[in-house]
Amino acid sequence: MADIGSRRGSSSTSSRTLLPPNVGVSTVHLPEALGGASPPLRPNVINPYGRPYRYWQMLLIVLVAYSAWASPFELALEKSASPAHLVADLVVDVFFCADIVVSFFVAYRDRSTDLLVDDRSKIAARYLTRPSFVLDVASTVPLQIVYQLVRGKRNGPCGFLILLRLWRLRRASKLFARLEKDTRFSYFWTRFIKLFCVALFAVHCASCVYLWLAFHYRDKEQTWIGSLRSDFKERSVWFAYTYAVYWSMTTMATVGYGDLHAANTGEKVFSIFFMLCNMGLACYVIGNMTNLVVHGATTTFRMRDMVDQVARYGTANRLPAWMREQMVESVQLRFQMAELLLPEWVLSELPKAARSAVAQHLYKATVEDCYLFRGVSSNLVVQLVSEMKVEFFPPKMDIVLENEIPTDCYIIASGQVDVLRTDKDDGMEKFVMRIGPHGMAGEMGVLFNIPQPFTIRSRTLTQVIRISHSHLQNTVRPATADGDTIFSNFLQYLESLKARQVEELTFARDLRHNTLPFQNGDPIRVVIHKQIPNGSGMASNRTAGKLVYLPGSLEELMKLGEDKFGKAARHVLTADGAEVDDVRALRDGDHLFLG
Repeated sequence: MADIGSRRGSSSTSSRTLLPPNVGVSTVHLPEALGGASPPLRPNVINPYGRPYRYWQMLLIVLVAYSAWASPFELALEKSASPAHLVADLVVDVFFCADIVVSFFVAYRDRSTDLLVDDRSKIAARYLTRPSFVLDVASTVPLQIVYQLVRGKRNGPCGFLILLRLWRLRRASKLFARLEKDTRFSYFWTRFIKLFCVALFAVHCASCVYLWLAFHYRDKEQTWIGSLRSDFKERSVWFAYTYAVYWSMTTMATVGYGDLHAANTGEKVFSIFFMLCNMGLACYVIGNMTNLVVHGATTTFRMRDMVDQVARYGTANRLPAWMREQMVESVQLRFQMAELLLPEWVLSELPKAARSAVAQHLYKATVEDCYLFRGVSSNLVVQLVSEMKVEFFPPKMDIVLENEIPTDCYIIASGQVDVLRTDKDDGMEKFVMRIGPHGMAGEMGVLFNIPQPFTIRSRTLTQVIRISHSHLQNTVRPATADGDTIFSNFLQYLESLKARQVEELTFARDLRHNTLPFQNGDPIRVVIHKQIPNGSGMASNRTAGKLVYLPGSLEELMKLGEDKFGKAARHVLTADGAEVDDVRALRDGDHLFLG
């Protein structure tokens, strides 16, 4: 396995790249308020979270606002379609046509791994197979202008195609959804502006419909505005539009002064429909405003308060930028995963049997698939999972630090982690290996009871099951047979690692011959000797002995003797000359002879 030297924050260019720490918290990613460097992508691929693309999207939002106003307005008022309006519409369409082209170069996030995919073929295939591509094209092609040039009139059957431009409003919806979770902006004012824009757009659309009904009715005097101003068609378009906005606003506000009213069947039918919609819109606006004003202690508010406190703490104590980012990311991920994790106080209120049943349902299968606990009894697994805790770590978050006191070990339930070790020569972090689902992290420090030999850092959004050091020892210590199984599993795993990373595991060269802290109660010490076959009795040949911990099997004992004396052994004899068949028959302080 090739070692990869890297400093904190470095990454390699590939078809999938880690997301930067400035992704919104609407998924298992992190807020834009954190900033941070963009990850390296392939040439000619755009980072969707980079500033240039964000600025481009903000420019399109301005054009979306124009389209939302102009499309219903131009449909309702035929004489508003002046050459200046046509030119403005074509310019706006050119910008959105350019955005369609740009979309073929924008990397996207794989939701299963939380990684950016920068493969151009995958980006194109994903965009072309989505319904949004068809609607993007349909809302950009100026079909109504083509119809006008061919037929010589604007408001025909194809005139209503101008309303396809309203598909662009989805960009405004995404913008507000992102701003609501951005800690740099006030949640109250962001939500308030969104509600105001929704109400304003509803008034504008209703006004345009009223104008369309008036301008296209056969008897102009039998319309809502014709009964007051029979010459409204000769007046300025803004005159009729002002009246329409006034009537829509009074209808929406349920004021109804009576100065304007529906004068024909079509206007009455639309007024009925409009007032029914107003009931739902009023409930939506009032309900949201009430929630903003009264219910201040919502999850989003608490998350923002927690983020502010963490940010102030980091600034006051002059913590490094990367450390502050990790703290903020952890807080945000905690609130993001609130639906998956019950608070501790809620779990504590449940009966112990219920808590144990929940833990078994969630964690038992994962523990049984973990290499360390394969083959152990079901009873031991049940006892282990009863006190396990699940945690989530965002990408590039340190789970275990090198040389820290071993207090917990972790089973990887989902995601991936990188194992890193600091080089003693240059102080650089060196990549050791990668651990995926059902692997373990931090178990070497816990099992050997030594400072953690590696730094464990999440590569993707990672879900882990935490096992405390004390709980593991207290559970396994009484189970002698299961302790031997765990020891054997760990030695096999250690051998497989040493075959690939000898240098990184030199610290375990001698420890692998010892018993683990929980195996067979207290560790057994024996003295091994090189056997002298002279027939004079082995009790008198106790020279050049080695005091060692008794390993878990006879084969391991003979291998240990070979390492110590440089000679292979075929059997083990006691001081009385009896051949040893099982290491469990030995006692502390026994002298053994290898032959």
